Amino acid sequence: MSSLYTLNEGTAPLIINVPHAGTYVPPDILADLTPIAQTLADTDWHVPLLYEFALAAGATLMAATHSRYVIDLNRDPGNAALYPGADNTELCPTRSFHNEDLYLTKRAPSEDAIKQRREQYWTPYHAELARQIARVKQQHGYALLLDAHSIASVLPRFFDGRLPDLNLGTADGASCDAGLQNTAWQVLNGSEHFSSIVNGRFKGGYITRHYGRPGEQLYALQLEITQRAYMDEGAPYAWNPTQAVLLIEVLKRLVETLLTCVSRRSDNDLHRSETSIDGRLAPLATAPESAQ
Repeated sequence: MSSLYTLNEGTAPLIINVPHAGTYVPPDILADLTPIAQTLADTDWHVPLLYEFALAAGATLMAATHSRYVIDLNRDPGNAALYPGADNTELCPTRSFHNEDLYLTKRAPSEDAIKQRREQYWTPYHAELARQIARVKQQHGYALLLDAHSIASVLPRFFDGRLPDLNLGTADGASCDAGLQNTAWQVLNGSEHFSSIVNGRFKGGYITRHYGRPGEQLYALQLEITQRAYMDEGAPYAWNPTQAVLLIEVLKRLVETLLTCVSRRSDNDLHRSETSIDGRLAPLATAPESAQ
């Protein structure tokens, strides 16, 4: 498989990005993985399907095709920890979320192999994501990025107890302004079926933190959803239509509310964006410099 992503390019100011949906592993890498790793348990199963409704609203939907075990598109290209002092997964993960070895003995990728993967997979994916953000901002004067994820609800490696169902992250408010964060939080917190939290254990990964620049009218939020909210956790990772339909209704309200909110607040400042849009878009035209 040569394509690193699927892309439905829309006309609305919203980009939904799903960096951990991929299940493809190139044969040479697959041969180095343990049998447990080859089940790809840490995939964000079915997440593009959750957001398929947004295509009708003109949203752009981008989803990775390659597994996060090949390379994690939501990690710093220099492998800097997202949460210093906590247990962090790497750019090229070597342990599963359940703390199991992903590679056979002495088969984990070398530094040269990691660099090659970064150049082959990470950099072109981010170049396209940056291009989409630049395109949307050029068209609308602003862009809204929703980074979409899912995770098992119980993972002792990363957190105690059970994770809330809906985990909104804005890098503690750095990736979008307070009004937009609060608007999103009110939608999630208003659900009678799902628990929620904002900037809890998951505050947003590299994508949210890097591309979210509210001062430039680039707004980014991450939504980490527990898989029990829409599927059966554990193999065979089956879609649960009864739960999923309830969740999708919440996501529809979230998308609609975010688009309305960001449009209103950006209209007030649009003249500033229009006078400097070319200069502000330049850094997003390619992948971050540290990935080169």
